[in-house]
This record gives sequence, C-alpha cells and structure tokens, in this order.
Amino acid sequence: MRLATTANEAYTASLTVSELLCCKQCGGSRGQEEELGIRIPRPLGHGPSRFIPEKEILQVGSEDAQMHTLFADSFAALGRLDNITLVMVFHPQYLESFLKTQHYLLQMDGPLPLHYRHYIGIMAAARHQCSYLVNLHVNDFLHVGGDPKWLNGLENAPQKLQNLGELNKVLAHRPWLITKEHIEGLLKAEEHSWSLAELVHAVVLLTHYHSLASFTFGCGISPEIHCDGGHTFRPPSVSNYCICDITNGNHSVDEMQVNSAGNVSVSDSFFEVEALMEKMKQLQECRDEEEASQEEMASRFEIEKRESMFVFSSDDEEVTPARDVSRHFEDTSYGYKDFSRHGMHVPTFRVQDYCWEDHGYSLVNRLYPDVGQLIDEKFHIAYNLTYNTMAMHKDVDTSMLRRAIWNYIHCMFGIRYDDYDYGEINQLLDRSFKVYIKTVVCTPEKVTKRMYDSFWRQFKHSEKPAQRRTLQNSCLRYPLEGNLIMV
Repeated sequence: MRLATTANEAYTASLTVSELLCCKQCGGSRGQEEELGIRIPRPLGHGPSRFIPEKEILQVGSEDAQMHTLFADSFAALGRLDNITLVMVFHPQYLESFLKTQHYLLQMDGPLPLHYRHYIGIMAAARHQCSYLVNLHVNDFLHVGGDPKWLNGLENAPQKLQNLGELNKVLAHRPWLITKEHIEGLLKAEEHSWSLAELVHAVVLLTHYHSLASFTFGCGISPEIHCDGGHTFRPPSVSNYCICDITNGNHSVDEMQVNSAGNVSVSDSFFEVEALMEKMKQLQECRDEEEASQEEMASRFEIEKRESMFVFSSDDEEVTPARDVSRHFEDTSYGYKDFSRHGMHVPTFRVQDYCWEDHGYSLVNRLYPDVGQLIDEKFHIAYNLTYNTMAMHKDVDTSMLRRAIWNYIHCMFGIRYDDYDYGEINQLLDRSFKVYIKTVVCTPEKVTKRMYDSFWRQFKHSEKPAQRRTLQNSCLRYPLEGNLIMV
C-alpha cells in the first residue's frame, strides 16, 4: 500500500512538472500564458565549441563502442563529460592518452596532495585568463577538501604556493628566461621549500595547463552549462521557440543562421589545398635532389625567427583579465614578448644539446615515476598521428606539414633543430595560419573565430583539431625540454 502511495505521489509530482513545462508549440495541455516565475537556464552556445558546428561533433548516444568506453572512463575519472573531451574525441587515440595522463597527474599517487594539484591547475590556467579551466578546477579543488579562503586570491594560499607564482609567470609567457636561480629559490626557501619530486610534479602540472589553455581557446571551447558564461536566463528571441527546445538543447533559428558575408568561395579554397599539395611535392623533390648546408640551414632559422616577430593579429589589443581569474596570480601586466625583439639577445637553444628523449624523460621518470612514460606516449601520438588526409585528398603523407607546424612553434621560442630546413615553413604555412598559431601559442586568450575561419578553409573541422593537438603538445614539450634540466 505504501509503495502504491509513493508511486502515486511521484506520478502526481511528475505530472505537475510536466504541466508546468508544457507549451502550445508541442501540444502541451497548459494553454494559459501567465508568468510562472520559473528561471530555466538557456544555453548560450551551440554545443561544445563556438568554432565547430555542433552537428559535426560526435553526439553522446551515437558513439561506437570505443568512444563509449572513452566517455565512460572520462566520466568515471572526472565526474563529468566536459566539452574538452567532446571536442578532443575527434582523435580517440590521443584522447585516451590525454585522459590517462591527466588522471595520473590529478588523482593517482604523487608527491603533491590533491588540493595542491588542483590549485596549481587554477594558477596555471589563470595566467592565460582561461576561466573555463579555472572554473572546472575551482569545483574540483573544493571537492577534494581545499580551503575556500585560498580562492579569494593567491595571497590567501600558503606561502609555498605563492612562491610558485614567479615560475608560473615565466613558464607561461617567456620560458626562455628561466634560470637555475628560479629553481634554487624554490628548493632553498627554508620552511616553505619544495622537494625535487614536488617541484617536478608542479612543473608538469603548470605546463600541462598552460598548453591545455591554448587548446581550449584554439578550439573555441564553450563554457559548461553550469558555469558563468555557459547559460543565460534571457527570454527566447523568437516567438516559436518553446521551453521544450531549451530542455532538449535545441536553439533558436536566428541563432543557428550563419552569416555568409565575406566567405571565400569553394573554388578559391579548393585551389588553396591544391597549391599546398603542390608545394609539398616540390619541396620533397628538392630534398631528394640536394640538401642545404648546415650554414645555410642555420641562416634560414635566424631569418624565420626574426620574421616570427612580425606575425601578429589585427586584434592585438591588451586583454584585461577578469577579477575572478586575475586573483589567482600576481603581476597581471606581465605577458608574452617576442623572443627575438630588438635589443635582446637570448642564445638559440639547440635540441641536439638537450632534448626530452635523452634527458627530460629519464629525469621526470626518476623523480615522478611513470609520468614520464605517460607524457612520452602522448608526445609520440601527437607527433605521429595522421589519417593521411588533406581536405578532399586521401592517402597523403602529411609528415612534412606536421613537422613544419611543430618546428615553427619551437622557432618562436628560439629552439632550433639542426637537421631541419626552416625555409620550408614559409612555403607551407601561409600568413593567416601563422597568425593563428602564434596567437594560440603565445596569447591564447586573444584567439577569435575569425582567425579560426581564416586558414585551411577547405579542410574538415576534424583536421583542424588535429593541428591544435600538435600545438598543445609542442607548447607542453618546450618547457619540459628547455627547463627541467635546471632541476
């Protein structure tokens, strides 16, 4: 009898909610138009990304067995299926490696306590003004027992974490300026000192979230529905937009319309792809015929390094960080400055002198067991992953193009590969793509949809995230290669 009563109460309650949410548009029984006073969140965006149409992103429920397992693992590890995962799933092999690495850094045994890890993630993401990542880790920080007072500002955190602020700042914006004094200062700070193992864990977390901020901005990741900027209570903008559309995640017609003004014709973008394919073919033929001397390749590197100074966005105005982000770091005016700007001389960093494979990997694995293996796996997947496609072309060797992107990023930070001809970069990467790359790498908070739409216009959206995956890992690999030796 009690079960029947409970079931009846549940039915009555659900009926009441159903009546409240019904409307004329979909044949609901409630016809009166009085205000009910119910504030229901309405999504601001059109899916996980502001840059990629929602219909081109894998929908939850339509995934295959492999995707389902990845989604389940992500949800089990993070307690959510966030928008980064939904965009990164374009590349399942990389997503699997990314999730394993992030899970290990944040939740498995390691030198740092859990609340420190999330707070360091907040500090790192805040340096690039990435409120998306800050919001996620504020919730995680509180969930693992972090002190809410720390979230009022970095000055409320323990001195040990405050001392990490300088390293965070330089790593995020000008990593070539890090010296052994930065490391020694943290290791010898008396009662607030860091151990070597703790510092390696912290450096890996900082670089992980600096590079993940680049991925987040570069993909136009939308805020989660429960976070600021992910929803609004603004009334629907067209009369035939009913409340059921909100609950089903559909959006109004006027919001889904795409302004085609100024779009490049399909034929023009087609010829761009053909021209790029032809350049790759010609460069390969030149490689086969003759190889440039070491002196010539060194000269081409210096030319490319100087030219990178003149690649900047027309949207290159200062972006003032919001208070809720800037409270987590000091010196808000400090940002990226060109590596090779006039009057500055910073020696070129030769990969042959110190690299991840020969030095960084063993150091990380010794001080923070297993994480070196996870990071190494992620690097290799990012560097080698290809579907051998370029827009409408299949069975294409894309290694030349992928290496040009990877090396161009390192070139902007003064890192040189002795065996690479930097003259190829100008042949393969046009100015609009260079603007996008430099913005994503150096000042990711300034990335716009216009930048995203300006390059590779005939390429699939799934191919563009492939290159942002390369950007993310190249951004991560640089400070690990260049600065872990200081430890």
